[in-house]
Amino acid sequence: MSLIRLAVPLSSAFIYGLIAAASFAQPVSVVDDRGRKITLAAPAQRLVALAPSLAELAFAAGAGGRLVGVARHSDFPGAVRAIPQIGDAARVDFERIAALKPDLILAWKSGNPAADVARLESLGFPAFVSEPVRLADIPRVLYAIGALAGTRPDAAKAAAEFEREIGALRGRYATSRRVRVFYLIWHRPLLTVNGAHMISDVIALCGGENVFADVSQLTPSVTLEAVIAAKPEAVLGGASAGGERGFAEGWRASSAPPLSSLPAYYINPDVIQRQTPRIVEGAKAVCYALEEVRRNRR
Repeated sequence: MSLIRLAVPLSSAFIYGLIAAASFAQPVSVVDDRGRKITLAAPAQRLVALAPSLAELAFAAGAGGRLVGVARHSDFPGAVRAIPQIGDAARVDFERIAALKPDLILAWKSGNPAADVARLESLGFPAFVSEPVRLADIPRVLYAIGALAGTRPDAAKAAAEFEREIGALRGRYATSRRVRVFYLIWHRPLLTVNGAHMISDVIALCGGENVFADVSQLTPSVTLEAVIAAKPEAVLGGASAGGERGFAEGWRASSAPPLSSLPAYYINPDVIQRQTPRIVEGAKAVCYALEEVRRNRR
């Protein structure tokens, strides 16, 4: 019996599928904030995020559906709460991570111990370590996660929207009168941020001046006397369980003249202290507060 070879025309959908599959299998490389080149044979399908902000960034970059493990306190977007937790920045569960078989770890440079990241890498799990310190770093990290997870279009869309909104705020407040700001991230002891912190970048974006920008420590502890000497015109922060009213009342009760008479504005910590696209919401709140100070000082 002879073999008959039939010529079967291939549909355009089938051809597209073959091209997409070939593209999907291509190696991807990015350089992380340690200066290391991370190369994957193909886009990652199983991601573990070692900080809440990284889980949020993964979702923003279109890779939320590929998260198989997240850090404790990951709570945005809501879908992240259904993902298994693997510990927190202070302590990760190595056995649980290994059982999840990730093909990429997303780590936080200043939040996750370098020894923990090194151990995960020694177990064969590649790690992308990031440290966004300026607003411009958020689009960069989105692009990197999108490249590593094969979700570049979603990442590019999120990055472009972030840049558009930040650009609009920058244009609006670029020539505004400067306002000296004390930013309070905790009240016992008084903790603030220096000029290398992203919150300081947000303050500058809104036409403000961080009065402790020149301090060497990223989140220094300061005294009331030091705050008085710095001569702020307003205090901003989220160091209160009582929300907006609780923050203002707590500040007046814990400080002394002339600090107690400063206008105090509550900024939701979730949208200002996490280095994610939601910091746009925090920036809008900061800009609104500083504009209030300007109006009241006229």
